Amino acid sequence: MTPGEPAPGVRPGEHGGEPPIADARRGGAPPAGPAPAAANEGPTSSGAGDASRPAGRAEDEGPAVASGDEPAQGGTGTGSPPGSTGAAVGGRRMPGRRAAGVALVALGAALAAVVALTTPWRPLPGPAPGPPDPARDFTAAQIARAGAFDAALSMPGYLSLAVTLAIAGVLVLTPLGGRILGRIHGPWWLRTLLGVLAVTGTGLLLKWPLGMWYETRLREYGLSTQGWPAWSGDRLKSFAVQTALMAIMVLAVVWLARHRPARWWIPAAAGAFVLTVAVSFVYPLLVEPLFNDFRTLPPGPLRDDLIAMATRDGVPVSDVLVADASRRTTALNAYVSGFGATRRIVVYDTLLRAPAKEVELVVAHELGHAERGDVLYGTLVGALGAAAGACALFLVTTWRPLRRRTGVDSPGDPRAAGLLVGLMTVATIASGPAQNLVSRPIEARADVHALDLTGDPATFAAMQRRLALTNLSDLEPDPFEYVMYASHPSTPERLALARAWARAHGRPGP
Repeated sequence: MTPGEPAPGVRPGEHGGEPPIADARRGGAPPAGPAPAAANEGPTSSGAGDASRPAGRAEDEGPAVASGDEPAQGGTGTGSPPGSTGAAVGGRRMPGRRAAGVALVALGAALAAVVALTTPWRPLPGPAPGPPDPARDFTAAQIARAGAFDAALSMPGYLSLAVTLAIAGVLVLTPLGGRILGRIHGPWWLRTLLGVLAVTGTGLLLKWPLGMWYETRLREYGLSTQGWPAWSGDRLKSFAVQTALMAIMVLAVVWLARHRPARWWIPAAAGAFVLTVAVSFVYPLLVEPLFNDFRTLPPGPLRDDLIAMATRDGVPVSDVLVADASRRTTALNAYVSGFGATRRIVVYDTLLRAPAKEVELVVAHELGHAERGDVLYGTLVGALGAAAGACALFLVTTWRPLRRRTGVDSPGDPRAAGLLVGLMTVATIASGPAQNLVSRPIEARADVHALDLTGDPATFAAMQRRLALTNLSDLEPDPFEYVMYASHPSTPERLALARAWARAHGRPGP
């Protein structure tokens, strides 16, 4: 398991990582900044495949006004840049900080309560499953190969993470970002957009060789089937989507801070909530088709059995889609994305090579997510987190020591684009362990649902072994990496769960 330097556009469950704005799809706030790809699956994404391995300013302030045709808005006569009104007047505390703090505490408490009360911390009633034991299901050679693969990905993965943190650190803890972005001229909105592009483009260029290194390792172990042109195209598409989404968020903050400097956190929190929900809803329609072509599962016994199983489960599914993942990877996976009218169950074409009963087990897992509304639930939880994040962003960007260190007086200053990207990047990385902590029991509950629906722990175990061996899952995850990046239980944990289910139901253990 590594932090990974994922190949953009790869679905969860692949060792290449997952497609852009995955956080929004899985119920988290959309990624902001050149953050590394998160673990393959999060609290609300619902891939059945392995996700135990993750997939990525100033004394010299520059001009206060972007150009001569741009008047200051609401200036105080103190020489502050546009949008800085109220950030600090005569050294006094900024109005609105207390209210933002109260809102942050309230949203945080609500989020914690919802997560604590609704997360299935014990997905299987009765005695806890026994300790995971990879040697019970895998040979020493298989365990060693999985460990060697994890080690091969570790160096490029951790170096990519280090580059991401270094960029964020420069933007948040030094005046360099503000000085560089202060050299950009034009209207405020153009300076902001170019600032975002400069930061994200720098991250893309610095991490490109690391991405190639990571991709080379995937090819060495037979996980990637892409050529370099296709890999580059996926990476550039991912960059474009992430940068566009990030630019929307940063532009909104800068505009709001220029017009409502003491209260911009209120509309920002509401906007973050709405954006998270909207992105999760449209993700299957607008983003997924950029990276895969989808076709209806052809008529036949497998399709009939899957539709019948969904009907028996009380989950209306009019179609099952097949993604052409084989042009990118040999990994096996399936997932649920979207909700309401955009909900879809997708299986990789590589998965269709497995026995039909194992495919049914994978889809049964996805039906568990659909039946529980995990994508919608996670989206709403993520939207609460995004709203809380907007309040926290207000408090941090109006903190005087940070303003002095970066030389940016207000988030309404276009030079703050780098600071905003850096802060959002740090928040994205820091929130990963919490998302994974919630994700793992949700995924385990979907496993229990699949066992309940099929009553076949032996096939469940065979399917898990196939997924682990094909995807080269980390069978003995390092505790640190497990906390940081594992959005699913490890394969040995899932097999121990299947045995506990079999004991509880009087079935032969796998």
